Amino acid sequence: MYYLVVGLYVLICFLLLVVVLLQQGKGGDIAAAFGGSSSQTAFGARAGATFLTRATAVLATLFMVGAFALGIIKPGGSSVVSGVQGPADTPVASPPPLNMPPPTPTGTPPATSPAATPSATDKGKAPAATTTPKADPKKTGRGGV
Repeated sequence: MYYLVVGLYVLICFLLLVVVLLQQGKGGDIAAAFGGSSSQTAFGARAGATFLTRATAVLATLFMVGAFALGIIKPGGSSVVSGVQGPADTPVASPPPLNMPPPTPTGTPPATSPAATPSATDKGKAPAATTTPKADPKKTGRGGV
């Protein structure tokens, strides 16, 4: 049955090709494309439906119906890509649940310098003021400058 429909479909395709090529084109020359043919209407002269135009309509309808029929009754009844392997599965890390707290950093906290932290004996005392010694004008040789 399938091969009978395929043979009929090929015959319809061939006849549609022949009927379309036998029809006379509208305009006839290049001047019609640029508006040089002023004797015809906007879309060409309106002629009565001839045998070729009716045959084109019938064969075009049969072409479309045949394409749908062949798509439905294809042998095997499976997909066109039924024997093709899909992409390989790659493991994907799942995201953490939304209700969990953010992860805490691991390791030890950063060390602080001993000068920045007050010692137990310095509690309650004001920090010692650091002063820079003034230069002695006699030792520098600049005369007090």
